[in-house]
Amino acid sequence: MKGQQGYALVGVGRLQGRRPLEILRALGRQLYRWWQLSEQRRRLAMLDDLALKDLGLSRSDVLQESERPFWDDPLAR
Repeated sequence: MKGQQGYALVGVGRLQGRRPLEILRALGRQLYRWWQLSEQRRRLAMLDDLALKDLGLSRSDVLQESERPFWDDPLAR
């Protein structure tokens, strides 16, 4: 698929010219961010209906958010 190849090329281009330590740090930050997203979505799914009402969320909103994959970062857009 053309879109995936282009995405892979863009990702490789960002790493060129970087030192290995910088690459490892960037990878560590990304893994930590993914872990945070996964943890936040898991905790959101555990909230009871009263807490969700306080947040202004419905159970269907929470289900939709908690089913998103960990790499789907809304801040990365």
